[in-house]
Amino acid sequence: MDDWTTSHDRVLAQRNAGGWMFLLEATRDLRTTGAVAPSGRALARRLTDPLHGHGPRPLDVLEAGAGTGSVTRTLVSRLSPGSNLDIVEANPRFAARLRSLVGARPHPDDGTVRVSVHHALVEQFDTDRRYDAIVSGLPFANFTPGQVETIMERYLQLLRPGGTLTYFAYRGTRLARTLTAGRSDTHRHREVEETLAGYQRRYATGCWTVWRNLPPAKVWQLSRPAHCPARTPARPVTAGAPR
Repeated sequence: MDDWTTSHDRVLAQRNAGGWMFLLEATRDLRTTGAVAPSGRALARRLTDPLHGHGPRPLDVLEAGAGTGSVTRTLVSRLSPGSNLDIVEANPRFAARLRSLVGARPHPDDGTVRVSVHHALVEQFDTDRRYDAIVSGLPFANFTPGQVETIMERYLQLLRPGGTLTYFAYRGTRLARTLTAGRSDTHRHREVEETLAGYQRRYATGCWTVWRNLPPAKVWQLSRPAHCPARTPARPVTAGAPR
């Protein structure tokens, strides 16, 4: 029996289980999980909207930091038969849950979306494939500027020319850190935002706020232009923290 099911009761059961698992992982380590609840459906739809711009052809798609699969479900439902979806998840318990979901056949009558789960840090993910779209659920606000730069450069390396990258940041995080965190963490967060702003100035093609999410989130869409090689990060970096 498929885990990716259209049965209303089973979908609700899966989402409820995923929500409790996400909360448990946030309790273990909020810094690397990045939130206390999975992404909502409105946020998942906005993150995956760029898929429509590629037309009905099969696509190669990468999802990084998939968590319990709340965005993954929307991705699979929007991909054409014959598409490939690689999921990279650093949290071993999330990765195990995702593997239990990938036997689905969202298009049982006319083809299958091939889904593979990789337990790894995305900046260390070894593949020769290049992607039409990348959807990132990584909590950049919790990383160092060097980690963010390494991940963003890896994304650009993995994108085909004309490919799209979508990622999100929760609104109000700078104010929250200013009020609750120490000076060094506030400074780190500001530097992360400045690092991301540099990529937004060079590559952004859209930005939206999803108010119907807990908490509300800002979604950025970036596109790699043709003949635009990825840069080598200028600063020494360490491996990014798992989600």
